[in-house]
Amino acid sequence: MRYIPHTEADVAAMLSAIGLRSLDDLVAHVPQELRRQASLDVPSGLGEADATRRLEELATANRVNPALLCFAGAGAYPHFVPSVVDHVIQRSEFATAYTPYQPEVSQGTLHATFEFQTLVASLLGLEVANASLYDGSSATAEAVLMAKRLMPKAERVLIAASLPPQYRQVVRTYLEGLAGLECEEIPFGADGRVDRAALERMLAMAPAGVVIGYPNFFGVVEDLAAIAQTSRAAGAIPISVTAEALALGILRPPGALGIDVAVAEGQSFGLSLSFGGPYLGLFATRERFVRSMPGRLVGETLDEEGRRGYVLTLATREQHIRRERATSNICTNQGLCALAATVYLALAGRQGLREVADHNARKARYALARLRERAGAELLFSAPFFNEFAVRLPQARRRHERALKRGVLAGVPLGDSFAEFEDALLLCATEVHSAADVDRLAEALTA
Repeated sequence: MRYIPHTEADVAAMLSAIGLRSLDDLVAHVPQELRRQASLDVPSGLGEADATRRLEELATANRVNPALLCFAGAGAYPHFVPSVVDHVIQRSEFATAYTPYQPEVSQGTLHATFEFQTLVASLLGLEVANASLYDGSSATAEAVLMAKRLMPKAERVLIAASLPPQYRQVVRTYLEGLAGLECEEIPFGADGRVDRAALERMLAMAPAGVVIGYPNFFGVVEDLAAIAQTSRAAGAIPISVTAEALALGILRPPGALGIDVAVAEGQSFGLSLSFGGPYLGLFATRERFVRSMPGRLVGETLDEEGRRGYVLTLATREQHIRRERATSNICTNQGLCALAATVYLALAGRQGLREVADHNARKARYALARLRERAGAELLFSAPFFNEFAVRLPQARRRHERALKRGVLAGVPLGDSFAEFEDALLLCATEVHSAADVDRLAEALTA
């Protein structure tokens, strides 16, 4: 659609049609003292060449890989993306498609979405997965709202304090305008896991759901089976949240451990690190809860001639049914991101995904050993971890700043999110880090 500004004659004609003489007459009812009389302090516009030069100056201020060696995780993880992923998602028939409002003529898109759902359901160990959500944090919030739909009389939801801070913030934002549901945080113990005694006391309030990280923000692997069992016994919906989805290549699926709703961030599957996204929300649940699941569901069928085809089986979005009956009013299909994850998972396969996850676990333990040896780091929590871990270091923030000047992003200062851990860093090591990279990290953090 072209943008063509109104001419003076156009403006005069419109004013005449509504019986006014000037644009000032449109705001004549506003008291004079409330109107802004000063002119806007806006600089004059730049020419194209000057504007391009200025944008290049701003862009060079960003320090990204490979110029910056990144050991930060905390919800966004550096992983290798095979070239075939970009090759497929850049095909015009995929890159220009959004969502199949006319399913009968969108067989390619529907087929890709169906395969995505199948892979996600297998990965999370549950019976049905939707056609994706915006990201892991919004998927977490949608899971909380789903628990409320399933448990309408409940007035609380319990969320682990060890969940990523941004995830907890998004959930609270969702619940601000929702009457009848409060969010309470479950404390964590000295080992980095959920405080089981505190959880059992809080379950006496009959919450709608219990939301647990798997692994949690500290990289710690929770005892998901025990928490799920305790939650279900109290009548609450157990919900798992996986910010680092690659962990599911080596950990047991949440569904197999008794979880009823499992969500995850799919960025680790074929999506490069970027400044805030776009990312991909994975969402799976049990078949008996499918009517309360947000988003859309693509199904497989046969046409009149017996040929396989794909259809939009369930669409509980506001764009398909009446808004007041929709399970969610903002969820959507992250088409290209979901396709990237589908290509990555299909390429890796079950065995390949496990091998990559195993590489991550080994690299993280090697990094921890080198940091202990060279920088005197101490592991902050004793519970098992995957590829992310927290270490205590004297003057951690100053070391972090100095490492950054040396071109190494040495994790994330935990003090930014947890005041009691001002002397700790959260670090992540993945398959992209070599032994030389880890040695460089240890050297950058050495006092």
